[in-house]
Amino acid sequence: MEQDLLKYVITTHEEMIELGKLVGDCAYANMVVTLDGDLGAGKTTFTKGFAETLGVKEIINSPTFTIMKVYQGTIYTLYHLDVYRIENSMNDFELEEYFYFGGVSVIEWSCQIEDLIPPSSIRINIDIDPLTSNRIVTIKSSNLEFINKLKENKVCIN
Repeated sequence: MEQDLLKYVITTHEEMIELGKLVGDCAYANMVVTLDGDLGAGKTTFTKGFAETLGVKEIINSPTFTIMKVYQGTIYTLYHLDVYRIENSMNDFELEEYFYFGGVSVIEWSCQIEDLIPPSSIRINIDIDPLTSNRIVTIKSSNLEFINKLKENKVCIN
């Protein structure tokens, strides 16, 4: 399955929120978004913007110690997972079931459970440029409808 790719250069916290909103505006039922990158790269910040477009009113914070937080939005339920502490996907507590409940799943540190991630997922990697501290965000997906919608909606992001 061929993947299409988009890249964004993010220079501020606010731009990361806006990118989350941009992707969130393209959300659909059973969407799985993976977020990988170093500590402090902006995964949870991205999720805050994403959640806002789903109509989530609660404060979004990283579910590092709880593995998952569920937020009820007015458009979709958000399943926010942080699987950093999972050492073996065989001990995943059946997290992948949430991928198919009709909501939207955002998974921080998805590389920890790579074998559970659906092939149709929206894959987002956030790298930190060591010279500028800018975030280089790469979005990959085989869902061309999603990619085209994201390209059409591209505003206010480098």
